[in-house]
Amino acid sequence: MRFAEIETFRALMRAGSTRKAAALLHVTQPAISQSLKRLEAQAGMLLFQRTGGRLVPTPEAQALWSEVERVFIGMEAIEHRMRSLRDFGTNQLELSCYPAFGLGFMPRALERLKAQRGDNPWPQVSLQVLSSKDVRDRVAKGVSDFGLMADELPLEGIDHSTFARFPGVVVMPQGHALARFKRVEPEQLAQVPFLALNPEDPSHRGLETALAERGASLRVMVQTPYAASVCEMAVRGLGVGLVNPVTALDYAERGLVVRRLSVDVFFSCVLALPAGKVLSTTARDFLSLMRRQLAEDEKRIQRYLR
Repeated sequence: MRFAEIETFRALMRAGSTRKAAALLHVTQPAISQSLKRLEAQAGMLLFQRTGGRLVPTPEAQALWSEVERVFIGMEAIEHRMRSLRDFGTNQLELSCYPAFGLGFMPRALERLKAQRGDNPWPQVSLQVLSSKDVRDRVAKGVSDFGLMADELPLEGIDHSTFARFPGVVVMPQGHALARFKRVEPEQLAQVPFLALNPEDPSHRGLETALAERGASLRVMVQTPYAASVCEMAVRGLGVGLVNPVTALDYAERGLVVRRLSVDVFFSCVLALPAGKVLSTTARDFLSLMRRQLAEDEKRIQRYLR
């Protein structure tokens, strides 16, 4: 199977018609049709049903799709790394991070790196803020030097350790009725509109368990996968949430009220590394700076919890 036919297959799976696939690949519609004929002839099976001007993938095409995407992601990773090595050599940082640490913490750590570098050459930095699944996939494929991700995903195929583990903090707008308490009880959260992380999040499950033990349940107003979204909604007065303190720190200076929860519901951040890979000196140095930044953030959040 030639590369051109595989490209045609990908375009047809994405577009659903020869006309749209031709536009994606900047070729003519007859060229797409001929390429599809060759592809199905080589495969020895029908890959698309022609229905009302559309191409509907057969079950065989759907099964092939996952394998094709896996191969193309690997090829794109190789091309990306080759371009980086050509342009910048090994003085670079390829970072992937989930939003809880990628939106505020990583920029603070990079600011620390800039201060440390002084007049020394600045490395070529790529910071990709992605879902934890995408972080894990990029690290497993060696696209990223390392990544930070949540702990709800399988960790096979990567080296890993715990980067941070903190009890969650309750966040709310200024003037909220719960702001007068130094510690918030779980059952108090059941009495107010709640901004919840998605049900699969381990912290959300931990909070629901604590509430169930007290015969209470949350009044969920909004669900979201991102702690940053919870903080943004809380500071705007939409409700109360439970998030990791590193994310809360990003918003505390904007007036977000932060309080302790009376029971520990932990948030864990996993450091993910390509299996068996030795980190470059640049990556090791930055990881050390990240740990120093984390210790400083922990001290800063304590000031908001007094």
